[in-house]
Amino acid sequence: EVQLQASGGGLVQPGGSLRLSCAASGFTFDTYDMSWVRQVPGKLPEWVSGIRSGGTRTYYTDSVKGRFIISRDNAKRTLYLQMNNLKPEDTAVYYCQTGHAGIRRGSWGQGTLVTVSS
Repeated sequence: EVQLQASGGGLVQPGGSLRLSCAASGFTFDTYDMSWVRQVPGKLPEWVSGIRSGGTRTYYTDSVKGRFIISRDNAKRTLYLQMNNLKPEDTAVYYCQTGHAGIRRGSWGQGTLVTVSS
């Protein structure tokens, strides 16, 4: 059973940084592509960034290119999202999921809330 738990969210001022982590268990992490998605309550989820199983290829939605960096540590079974120069429009609950693109709500675990506000 795929189990994913995101952490690292919080309240940060515009221009600040946060690093999200996603701990994975219940599946062979190093054979799965992974990604981050986010959702503002009441709105549809948005895919943010993806990474291939080996970590060599990464993908980003246009609004976060140059600001966010996705990475993974397969030995630690952990996915990361380094978020820099945060903007109020980045405010959302962030989830990690299997697959490098699209929305796979069935694999979401616990999300982590990111609030960007002064």
